[in-house]
Amino acid sequence: MQIMKILLNREMHLSGLARELHLSTPVVSRHIRLLEDVDLIKKRIVGNVHLLSVNTGSLESALEPFIEESVAVINKHDSLFDALKQLPGVEVQRVGDKQYITSIDGEKGYYIYEVDGKTPDIPINEYKPKKNVTLQVKKLVPVNKKKIEVKISFKNK
Repeated sequence: MQIMKILLNREMHLSGLARELHLSTPVVSRHIRLLEDVDLIKKRIVGNVHLLSVNTGSLESALEPFIEESVAVINKHDSLFDALKQLPGVEVQRVGDKQYITSIDGEKGYYIYEVDGKTPDIPINEYKPKKNVTLQVKKLVPVNKKKIEVKISFKNK
């Protein structure tokens, strides 16, 4: 888990990762090999350097079996929002004439929706499907790309 957490924030060379974990390079290498075998870690080669990072696509796929599935039936002129209203635990907030999902099962956050694997350009309360579709609601989870320590200098200029 520590390897995944470190590599989720930045690419690293194996020896740098071993130093950060305070472990030997061979020990970390064995763990990396296991994570590569299950496609959770990817390697990018730049010259002679092998940079490691998390394969976020595989991470999503690994979590897929834990997704709660439901069925909702709507009339042909209803929106996908009408399907969501049938499910317990979905909270929505109205901002102007648009409605946004703000919580699912008490887990507050920012949510987006996809229809058959694509993100539509219109709000969910305006999307009226013409055929049976698969609606996926995804919570936006912040992933740090940079961590910047800002220091204040008290020297006179």
